[in-house]
Amino acid sequence: METVPSLWPETAVFPLLTLLTLLPMLSSAAVLWSRSVPHALQAAFFGALLNVALSIYLLISFDADNTNVQWFEQYHFFGMSYSVGLDGSNVLFIPLTAILTLLALVYTLITRHMTDRLFIACLMGYQALLIGAFSALNVLQFWLWGVLELLPLLLLTAHAGTGLNRRWAVALVLQYWGSGLLMSLAGFLLLGFGLIDSEHPLTFDWLTLTQNNAYLHDEVLIFVLLFFAFAIRMPLFPFHGWLPVLAEQGTVASAVIFLVGLKMGIYGVIRFIFPMVPGVAEQWGGFVVTLGLISIFYGAVLALVQINIRRLLAFAVVSHTGMLVIGIFCFNAYGLEGGILLSAVYGLASAGMLFSVGLIYERTRTAYIPRLGGLFNTNTTIALLFMLCALSTMVMPGTPGFDASHILIEGTIEEYGWLAAIAILLGNVLAAAFLLRAFQQIFVAHAKRNHQPYSSSHHPVVKERIIAAAISLLLIGTGFYTTPWLNLVDQSAAAITKHFPIHGTHPLDDEPTVEGQKHE
Repeated sequence: METVPSLWPETAVFPLLTLLTLLPMLSSAAVLWSRSVPHALQAAFFGALLNVALSIYLLISFDADNTNVQWFEQYHFFGMSYSVGLDGSNVLFIPLTAILTLLALVYTLITRHMTDRLFIACLMGYQALLIGAFSALNVLQFWLWGVLELLPLLLLTAHAGTGLNRRWAVALVLQYWGSGLLMSLAGFLLLGFGLIDSEHPLTFDWLTLTQNNAYLHDEVLIFVLLFFAFAIRMPLFPFHGWLPVLAEQGTVASAVIFLVGLKMGIYGVIRFIFPMVPGVAEQWGGFVVTLGLISIFYGAVLALVQINIRRLLAFAVVSHTGMLVIGIFCFNAYGLEGGILLSAVYGLASAGMLFSVGLIYERTRTAYIPRLGGLFNTNTTIALLFMLCALSTMVMPGTPGFDASHILIEGTIEEYGWLAAIAILLGNVLAAAFLLRAFQQIFVAHAKRNHQPYSSSHHPVVKERIIAAAISLLLIGTGFYTTPWLNLVDQSAAAITKHFPIHGTHPLDDEPTVEGQKHE
């Protein structure tokens, strides 16, 4: 798999991906060192706004027809290498991270965390770690970002979580993530040392490993280690046990960014498993799809019986992960393209619902559905945001998930037949059931008790409407015109599928122009 990356000086006069990682780091440091809360907020918002602007520039300058790595940077020092790059696999996740970080900061202006400098610094640091991981093209560099990501996640949960068992949540996340990090480290080490018997020296560079994967040994072990590590991160059944606990005990603002981080598992499979061990991935496809089907129905059924809205949304993520896994393990361009775009859509829509839930919590101090009700008239903006995001999650027409899910189902039919596709559609029906039921009980049903507004004198309507308007415009705008977003990922998806030993000779994957034609 020969890849010639496009170096960053060919596109701009500055290393954009490194700058996108460094800016939130510097903002985080400025927040911690600032002497007053207003100065801390100014530093955070300046860094977040600048990163959003740079992310938009990144999207505008991205060449959708180029299947190679773009904005490539590589530096060698002390016997190690730092490599970052951009292609269709990660081009959507970096801007999504920047946008949700900015909205999370706006959310902090409404909540009790507005004066918490440590909380704000952790949010900015979290953004830097996610962007660094999404852009990493060195397997150990990617792993290191994953280790560092634990720090703000655990700190935010322990320091600012709303549950009473935060320590238990921290211990559970350490147990699951620690196991995943150890497995992924072992898998990455096997990748690097697998080339020693060839003419290549020890390396963990992604480009070198993908171009020389024929020399690798222990391919099955590499797949098992990496897939199970990424399955914890997605999370996929039965590796999901930590997510409902963290959702219930943690804080909404950090969970919003964390939703993008959950897609790191899907991204890890596409970036590090498919190019390295494509043949083994095909052999294990049936097993993985079985887990995906179980995950769809397991997550949906448990979401239906939840009385805590945060746990409901956590099990919704488990259910949706099953659909995404089935899509990318179709080993065709349709499934991959639909899976990548749907991952971004689910991240944005789930973040919108979490914002809604968080704002309701600020008014009522409860996340239990039986204690809520009748909030539509007094919280119309929040209710409409929840409904729009729920419709996007249910992949209704007019939302970006509609086209993405149909492409994914098309790939599923092509590879696994109608039964698997019907199972995915039934999962969407169940998603509609538990999300609409939650909306009815929280916003429409008769109120169980009287609720006081968050603040009788300084009701944060404007800030709420900023969050609602931003997410709604993104969902509606991309929903009615998904062609540019699909074009960002389709060429890379077609290029990845060409290198599967069995499925790579499929006629659709031999002609990447078909992908572009189908969106016109």
